[in-house]
Amino acid sequence: MSETMNDYAGLFRLDGKRAALIGAGGIGREAALALAAHGAKVTCLDKDPATARATAAEAGGEAQDLDVTDAAAVEQAAAGLGEVDILVLTAATNVRKRILDYTPAEFDRVVNLNLKATFTVLQAFGRRMVRRGQGSIVVFSSVRGYVVEPGQAVYAATKAGAIQLVKTAAAEFGEQGVRVNAIAPGVVETPLTNQIKANPEWYDAYATKGALGRWAKPAELAGAVVYLASDAATYVTGTTLMVDGGWTAVDGRYTPPT
Repeated sequence: MSETMNDYAGLFRLDGKRAALIGAGGIGREAALALAAHGAKVTCLDKDPATARATAAEAGGEAQDLDVTDAAAVEQAAAGLGEVDILVLTAATNVRKRILDYTPAEFDRVVNLNLKATFTVLQAFGRRMVRRGQGSIVVFSSVRGYVVEPGQAVYAATKAGAIQLVKTAAAEFGEQGVRVNAIAPGVVETPLTNQIKANPEWYDAYATKGALGRWAKPAELAGAVVYLASDAATYVTGTTLMVDGGWTAVDGRYTPPT
């Protein structure tokens, strides 16, 4: 890209870029489609082979099985994919329980996927990007990395931890030309939030927490992924982009009578 940055029409184009997307359902599916629409060649990786194949077919890319909690498998996937320009990590899980009710097994399950696997992915893919001297990594965090509620202790801790891992990776990889950023969604209609959607009172309460007064669709996160992956964000690293409908900007929504 030239110093004048005068190719604004192509600022978000990803032609010739190779993208690896880990977690191919829900938000991941939309991210894959958006990356492909902007010219990237996308490889979809997911623990569920059917999910990986379905998203890859829609995005015109390739599919691979990957259990991201298996460090050796992540290393093998990174090595097998070779030169990756863009890495997007959306895989996550949650167990909604209060601290006093959490079991050690549940704690380990959430931490191993949401935090430990994030570290493993940053290590495996980041190492290769640093060697090449280029690349963009996008990790999905959450508003829960900033604000909490009862029953979200472990999930929130892992999402806050992911933000700190992103900041540190940005600091360590930056001089080698690798950018690392996070996206923090608010409430999004995905399988992970089925428990909330099944309860109308709970669903409506979440909808009114943000400034827009509604939930997000997975497709509404895709633009943030493309932005952070593209030349539009060449001077953006170590940041967390809030895509939360104003959730963290307001303390609940109330429209007084006039």
